[in-house]
Amino acid sequence: MPLPIISVAQMRDWEQRTWQAGVSEESVMANAGQSVAQSALAMTPEGGTILLIAGKGNNGGDARIAAAHLPGRSHILIDANDSVSALREFKHALDQRPDLIIDGLFGIGLNRGLDDDHCDLVRTINQAKIPILSVDCPSGINADTGEPMNAAIMANRTITLGSPKTGLLQSCADDFVGTVEVADRIGLSGEPPVSQQLWLTAADMHGMPPERSPSGHKGTYGHLGIIAGSTGYHGAACLTARAALRSRPGLVSVFTTAYQAVASHLQSAMVHPWTTDIIKPMSVCTAMVIGPGLAGPDVPEDLRTVACQLWRESLMPMVGDASALDWLPCGETPKNTTRILTPHPGEAARMLKCKPTEIQQDRLAAARQLANIYDSTIVLKGRHTIIGQDDGPVLVNPTGNSGLSQGGSGDVLAGFLGGLLAQPQFNDRAVQAIAYAVWQHGKAADRLASGGDYWGQDDLICALGDSELY
Repeated sequence: MPLPIISVAQMRDWEQRTWQAGVSEESVMANAGQSVAQSALAMTPEGGTILLIAGKGNNGGDARIAAAHLPGRSHILIDANDSVSALREFKHALDQRPDLIIDGLFGIGLNRGLDDDHCDLVRTINQAKIPILSVDCPSGINADTGEPMNAAIMANRTITLGSPKTGLLQSCADDFVGTVEVADRIGLSGEPPVSQQLWLTAADMHGMPPERSPSGHKGTYGHLGIIAGSTGYHGAACLTARAALRSRPGLVSVFTTAYQAVASHLQSAMVHPWTTDIIKPMSVCTAMVIGPGLAGPDVPEDLRTVACQLWRESLMPMVGDASALDWLPCGETPKNTTRILTPHPGEAARMLKCKPTEIQQDRLAAARQLANIYDSTIVLKGRHTIIGQDDGPVLVNPTGNSGLSQGGSGDVLAGFLGGLLAQPQFNDRAVQAIAYAVWQHGKAADRLASGGDYWGQDDLICALGDSELY
């Protein structure tokens, strides 16, 4: 099950319910400390050195416990009850060239700005240019709002305890939290708090995609249609089709005004030149992707007319992406059908006639507003992609990295998702298909990033669909 994304107050209430149930605070802290240690071990080489900075609160306690569970590593533990002496000790410890800093200075309870001495300590830690693992929340960040308070630790990874905190996922915290890891099995008792935002986990991906029948054939697994590509933008159609093939629909057809350019780059997909009688070959499709690469000067008006008609009337699942987001119709879509729009913040801003910064200030509200206007499920891309409708819980995806900020990444996601939705086994599992596609897309990028900085869309496509990306 996805994990609830919760406030500080909700976390405190959960803790109190745990103590009332007879679970000791010491046992939970022991589990938390061991989780921190495991994360630290994964971030450091055998024989490396880990520098731990422990403050007065529970975060400091977690760091102190972690220090006792670092086999194969040497460690330096700095007691930061006195920030001035802690700064002096920290500067001295740098002579030992630590491989990692564990930030246990302040936790989620911080609700005021740091004093000058603590600001000096935090800034010096950041300036050391050593990877940082923050416990629960980077010190200096408001765990509810994500706002830095005077100064804040710039972590490479944050291991948050129990469940993700709302502030960690705000755009204002992006430069501070790094990769968010959740230690959810620390012994908290009872049901977790209820939230309208849910954090996807690897466990949610098990069983996806469903097993294929031994007697299946290409007619069993659906036919994806892709309306994409134009002069100067044929590559988008090709990327979309190739990514779609990675999700293994029975057939893929591309309908394009850039026939020759697209057809010359695709072998396993059928390519149809755009004509006035295009509806007939489209009628056999079981899902449709509309939009990638439709930005060229040769996109005819009848293409938009046909696409909009399909969007308003067809019963097949449909994904709207890229240029189509500027002209697909808003308003009601057919009941019991799947409509998905996949904007990035800039596209969402155009759709809502506002600035991208406004989208980023409240991504949840933007996604809900778009879902309401377009009667669609919204995949609001970006760091921690949101999947949601105008009511009910939204899903927040933890996978992906800045390497996806390159042309073609959205085409790849749209194609992979469309290929899933074309398959009959996903007829009643649209949300699962979306979550799986978004997770896979981000996880594939994470695996590529772990092997080096230089990779492109061809690499991303080849990595999609790997069952090990959980």
